[in-house]
Amino acid sequence: MDLSTTYLGIPLPHPFLMGSSPAADDLDLVRRLEDGGSAAIVLRSLFEEQLLEEEEAGRAALAATEHLSAEATSYFYASSDFTVGPDEYLEQVRRVKTAVRIPVIASLNGVHLDRCAGFARQIQAAGADALELNVYDVITDPSCSGGAVEDAQVAVVEAVRAALDIPVSVKISPFYASPLHFVHRLEQAGARGVVLFNRFFDPDPDPESLEVGRALAPSSSAELPLRLRWTAILSGRTHLSLAVSGGVHTPQDALKAILAGADAIQVVSAVLRGGPSWFATARDAVGGWLEAHGYASLDEARGVLSIDRVEHPGAYSRANYIRSLAQLGRTRP
Repeated sequence: MDLSTTYLGIPLPHPFLMGSSPAADDLDLVRRLEDGGSAAIVLRSLFEEQLLEEEEAGRAALAATEHLSAEATSYFYASSDFTVGPDEYLEQVRRVKTAVRIPVIASLNGVHLDRCAGFARQIQAAGADALELNVYDVITDPSCSGGAVEDAQVAVVEAVRAALDIPVSVKISPFYASPLHFVHRLEQAGARGVVLFNRFFDPDPDPESLEVGRALAPSSSAELPLRLRWTAILSGRTHLSLAVSGGVHTPQDALKAILAGADAIQVVSAVLRGGPSWFATARDAVGGWLEAHGYASLDEARGVLSIDRVEHPGAYSRANYIRSLAQLGRTRP
């Protein structure tokens, strides 16, 4: 069975790859992921805050708050919050590229183009095959409009793309009024792919300590339907590669993503739980299903359940919401 796919213009033997996580920090694990069947690997993100001279920024922030309580200083990040700095990150790109033959995709998280573009060139020089750009930000200023946020994020993509020869994908959140329109803007800005969707640390207020911590539970298959909806809506309506990230835990989950239109599937939690052999298991299961249903290749099956090809496209729109409410009303005790 031909399971080959193309992601960001890079040919892959199948669509399953290790998503961004600390797994790539361990070269032995990186080699095991390749041996287990991962078609590519995405490194953990380097944040733009790490590109600043952290110690000087930290000293300046502390000096500015000397008149405040000690508690106030905890609002500033410290270099100890990060496991690697910029130099270490570039070295890790080089080490992983040397350790494996599969494509290595670096990941950069930032919202200011003047900081991102320069370091993106260094990532390319270190040997990365592609760059995944995460443009997520939390806007707390009520005067900042959604349009202004999108303009700034598109500008980041334009600047980074102009600085590079390697392809750039953009990992986005689902929190846009019109994801389809925003993805079209990313395509016009020069992106080669989009990853649906990012997962975030959410604030976790503690009633006892009166402090706000962070929480991020491992993903589950329950997160997949949101990604399937937008993959199906985007499939055939953009030239960008579509990658699903989050919610794929079983071969059945993976198959749903492919039928919705995914070119690639990034997996983390399922591999951390089941080990690198997850990739071979998913590959064989999906190949078996395609063969049993008369498909000669993955390309033939990709997107057959996208919004423009499915018999009832309302399943992906507001019509499905109305039908679901009606069904709940009929089954109410």
